[in-house]
Amino acid sequence: MPDARPPFEILSPREWTAPAVFNSPHSGREFADAFLSQSRLTRHSLRKSEDCYVDELFLSCVEHGAPMLRARVPRSYIDLNREPYELDPRMFAGELPGYANTGSPRVAGGLGTIPRIVSEGEEIYRGHIDLAEALRRIEQVHLPYHRTLSALTNAVVAKMGEVLLVDCHSMPASASAHLAPQPAGRIDVVLGDRFGASCAGDISAFVEEELRRQGLRVLRNKPYAGGFITQNHGAPHRGRHALQIEINRSLYMNEATLEKTAGFRDLAALLGKLCGALLPYLEQRFAPRQLAAE
Repeated sequence: MPDARPPFEILSPREWTAPAVFNSPHSGREFADAFLSQSRLTRHSLRKSEDCYVDELFLSCVEHGAPMLRARVPRSYIDLNREPYELDPRMFAGELPGYANTGSPRVAGGLGTIPRIVSEGEEIYRGHIDLAEALRRIEQVHLPYHRTLSALTNAVVAKMGEVLLVDCHSMPASASAHLAPQPAGRIDVVLGDRFGASCAGDISAFVEEELRRQGLRVLRNKPYAGGFITQNHGAPHRGRHALQIEINRSLYMNEATLEKTAGFRDLAALLGKLCGALLPYLEQRFAPRQLAAE
């Protein structure tokens, strides 16, 4: 962990009534001096991989009775939406353990658990980093984060029989531009349920329809179908649903300066309305299973 502060935190509602957990693994923006001194990039450049302000956009979930787990450490320090040991052997001074996954497409692209680059392709480090430090980051940040996320979702399942994990992210405006209707098209939200493998179709459809009703252009599973979190925590046949939501950054921020724009407040209010509609829907949908569990 980069400093004395906890690497992540739980934002808890006054009364936890909703059968859902919200998660923001890429919005952390607390940089330790030791990490900054290792990097050849400025703090601003390191933030280019960050899902800026996504935690704030979805913060109304707490008012609606659902907790949020959010990272404090930045994604450029450790990526919590990866397997624990997706590691690039080119980065480290030392031989990787045999259990490391060195062959994933994410590792090949420089975006493993310990990222080699930020999202625009710039190298993060001045040279090799010590393998022991990388393993320490995983043991002190990644593994406890996922244990905490599992504990939160397990608590809902124990009470309600089912749970929805909402995995909150943002995407560059360019990521889906080629999929948008032209001229002057734009995709506002991409929902990822791993083509139904991580979340029941009716829940994904409810979220999609609610966002469309509020005027947003929505795609499902294109170009993002969900990452390690949805894959690892989503199992609809066991009552564990995980849905990834990617928000187009151009809706609420300046991608060059990383500053909020006038659209931030309206988008946060819109997502608050989504929470206000989704969480009662889930309570009703999960009720039969809750009664069966009792």
